[in-house]
Amino acid sequence: MLARFQNSKKRPPCTDTLGMQLIAVDQAAMVTRFAFEARPEFANPTGAIQGGFICAMLDEAMSTAAIIASNVTMNAPTLEMKVSFLRPLFVGKATGEARILKWGKSTCFIEGEIYNPEGELVAKASATQAPKPFKRF
Repeated sequence: MLARFQNSKKRPPCTDTLGMQLIAVDQAAMVTRFAFEARPEFANPTGAIQGGFICAMLDEAMSTAAIIASNVTMNAPTLEMKVSFLRPLFVGKATGEARILKWGKSTCFIEGEIYNPEGELVAKASATQAPKPFKRF
């Protein structure tokens, strides 16, 4: 699964904008790990990455985790997401992790985290998603 996503030519533009790379998949545990590039264009006037970009990283990581958990048969639009910001993230590398907590008939409960280069937790999110079979919207 890792190689399939790393070599995909169907990456959405938002994935590339965020500099997201899938770095590890544990299919049995439904956990995925990602690398992100926090670019200078994402910074606010204090030099920290603006919270909306961190939210986008978390949303992209959690949605990708759900797609992988479904063996790439489902898309997983986010119904709601709560984010707690714990410390600033600055321009450079970041890592993320997402895990499925429960996969139900019509909803999926998922968590995600973003870490700075020192491995410190920057932000934590929980979300509810609505898995649907892949199709064009």
